[in-house]
Amino acid sequence: MRHFGHISPTAREGLFFREPSTFTADSPARMLSVALGATLYSPATRPSLADDVLKQAGRGVVSMVLCLEDSIDDAEVTGAEANLIRQFAALAARTTAPGTAPGGPAGAGGTPDAAGADVPLLFIRVREPAQITDLVRRLGDSVRMLSGFVLPKFTEERGRQFLEALAEAETACGRRLFAMPVLESPELLHLETRGDILQGIARSVDKYRDRVLALRLGVTDFCSAYGLRRAPDMTAYDVHIVASVIADVVNVLGRADGTGFTITGPVWEYFRRQERMFKPQLRRSPFLEGRAEELRTALIEHDLDGLLREIELDRANGLLGKTCIHPSHVAPVHALSVVSHEEYTDAQDILSPERGGGGVLRSAYTNKMNEVKPHRAWAERTLQRAEVFGVAREDVGFVDLLAAGLTN
Repeated sequence: MRHFGHISPTAREGLFFREPSTFTADSPARMLSVALGATLYSPATRPSLADDVLKQAGRGVVSMVLCLEDSIDDAEVTGAEANLIRQFAALAARTTAPGTAPGGPAGAGGTPDAAGADVPLLFIRVREPAQITDLVRRLGDSVRMLSGFVLPKFTEERGRQFLEALAEAETACGRRLFAMPVLESPELLHLETRGDILQGIARSVDKYRDRVLALRLGVTDFCSAYGLRRAPDMTAYDVHIVASVIADVVNVLGRADGTGFTITGPVWEYFRRQERMFKPQLRRSPFLEGRAEELRTALIEHDLDGLLREIELDRANGLLGKTCIHPSHVAPVHALSVVSHEEYTDAQDILSPERGGGGVLRSAYTNKMNEVKPHRAWAERTLQRAEVFGVAREDVGFVDLLAAGLTN
């Protein structure tokens, strides 16, 4: 699979200076943690879940979470588990062995189905550790479609039980399974316990570093603890009590010195069915033929201005990717994840071998200072993002990328 793989090769060539790389669920964890992008959540109760997965894959989704936790009623859990088993079997029956190249061995993730769509990286959000081993056993051969589990309300004590269950399930099924802990407990929010909780989480995830793909933030739960809810014109960073937690999580768990993890952006709660309004003009031209401002205005009018600002602030604050609860959020997240030609040029200059000794240089765009040693970690992260999301051509901007992403 690849980002923007759902658009035509000709369109990709027109958009990208360097096209996004392909990857499968067998790819290195470092690459996959960056490639998650907009991770789309779906309740595990949906009767058409297998069809939904393939439909969203055809629209550019590369990672999905099938949820057995907060998105469904307590009384629905047993039925939702049974539905997951059926839907995974249906997916497995409709696809070749995930990750298999022609003539190659079976792997995991990213295989075209009969209609040509790639199966996304699939994760199950469980409620309790015992569900991990039970579901892996019940999935049987269709476990090959599974990339891992999302672990809710993660703390040191609770997290250890989840991660031990993951290791047991991995041994039982003989394949790699990733964990994505969700940091959302009230103890993490409360100032008097935050430091100890963060240190405990750090100990837990460090022990299982090879299996922790990313850490996810449960900002809705944070707000709930104080009876708060941000308006559509406000970002998570405007809610100071939430912003302070994000900052501390990145401080302890997101360092660029090799000890940190990928931390994904919080969910955006608002959406409208704006795609129908966009479709007619997008069909006329994938590059809008000068209609960029029209699309930009439409985005603002349809409550996505706050989402766009939050995505930018996520990256400025050390987060990458985003939890999404509506398909309309996917294209903006991916469009804003593409590395600009200017960013790429700066990163290449900073990491140039002849600059190994440090120093300061004027950027190729002659609009900033690139200081080699302080900017090195930023440049390395930028090139990691460029590998999976690509580098836009010099004259291609966000609106062009968004329009292309919505045309399918």
